[in-house]
Amino acid sequence: MQPSTSTDIYTVTRLNRQARLILEGELGTVALTGEISNLATPSSGHWYFSLKDAQSQLRCAMFRGNNRSVAFRPKNGDQVLITGKITLYEPRGDYQLVAQTLAPAGAGLLKQQYETLKLRLDEEGLFAHSRKRPLPEHPKRVGIISSASGAALHDMLSVLARRAPYIEVVLYPSQVQGELAASQLISALQTANRRNETDLLILARGGGSLEDLWCFNDERLVRAIAASTLPVVSAVGHEVDITLSDLVADLRAPTPSAAAELISRDGSAQQQQYQQWQARLYQAQQRAMATIKQHFASLEARLQRLHPQQQLQQQAQQLDRLETRLRRAQQLALSQSQQQLNTLALRLQYQHPAQYVSRQKRALNHLAERLQILSKQQLNQYAHQLALASSRLNAISPLATLARGYSITQHNNHVLTDVSQLAPGDQLHTRLAHGEVVSQVLKLTP
Repeated sequence: MQPSTSTDIYTVTRLNRQARLILEGELGTVALTGEISNLATPSSGHWYFSLKDAQSQLRCAMFRGNNRSVAFRPKNGDQVLITGKITLYEPRGDYQLVAQTLAPAGAGLLKQQYETLKLRLDEEGLFAHSRKRPLPEHPKRVGIISSASGAALHDMLSVLARRAPYIEVVLYPSQVQGELAASQLISALQTANRRNETDLLILARGGGSLEDLWCFNDERLVRAIAASTLPVVSAVGHEVDITLSDLVADLRAPTPSAAAELISRDGSAQQQQYQQWQARLYQAQQRAMATIKQHFASLEARLQRLHPQQQLQQQAQQLDRLETRLRRAQQLALSQSQQQLNTLALRLQYQHPAQYVSRQKRALNHLAERLQILSKQQLNQYAHQLALASSRLNAISPLATLARGYSITQHNNHVLTDVSQLAPGDQLHTRLAHGEVVSQVLKLTP
């Protein structure tokens, strides 16, 4: 079946280049964590390894210009956090990550999880200003979700007692740190919404490290705040601490004390409104800065794709692969040459004159032994034949006849068989079995 002429037919090179551009354009810089395996550090100074988890693995390359800034020496089995650019190694069609930073997994992993979740929730619109609700101008009852024994609760109660003693406070106690904190905060938030006994809620906790405040970055809590029917003020940590709960709340206060000041009227309503505007302006600045950073990151990724360094990295990676193949080919050639040399050495040893003379001597000795055996066999055969011939000759020999008592008479060297051959007086020679008799004819009888 012939392909349709309307179909755009790709070459392999074009397809790989297009796939690389799509990967780099859609994903850009990503961060991920996993275990290092198959680590290779060739002489070029680049690092090649696989990053794996329980189900999958990903090829990674970290070039010399980036791995020089790594503060530790990675090895197989290390759990690490990596940021880099998803790309495709065009000559082989390999999907891979070109690493830019590498660090042991730990606090960096929490920071990356925070950024990843923040980006995803922001794309869903949970942090959008349009969905935030204004706080009531004259709240009469305020719900506080915090630790019953924490300093944050004491600070807020002090501010409210000084600025607005008429405001009633309902406490919904919860842990604000640890594994159970997120679940308890969600439960307290849901309880406050179900009872609907306050005008607004304050989610509060004092300052701490990223790990200490991690429960306020829990996705379930963020979605529970977004779903709350009561306005929520987030007052978590110090002014520099920004959690996902701060971003999704209707208002973010820099500290718990500032939250108490924002909801209480001290003076005119204009000051209260100004403080709210100031807080919202701060949030808008934060979101604008995040948008600008994201835009700059996108521009940086596009610039990197167009930068010659991309091609240089591709070529450097290909050079390392060719170096590995050359080293293997050299080792194979050396092995084959050594094997051929051993074979030639054995053949040369076999063809050595001393070996040749030794083999000829052994062959000569063997032939001599065979000649001696064959000679004995031939002599025995000849002796046997001679004995047979002698026996046969003796059987027909005149001497054998003589031995039985017969004799042979000759005259003038002729054997006599008839008396007509003689005359009286002839001298006869008679041959006996043992000896000879000379006689003279005296009388002839026919």
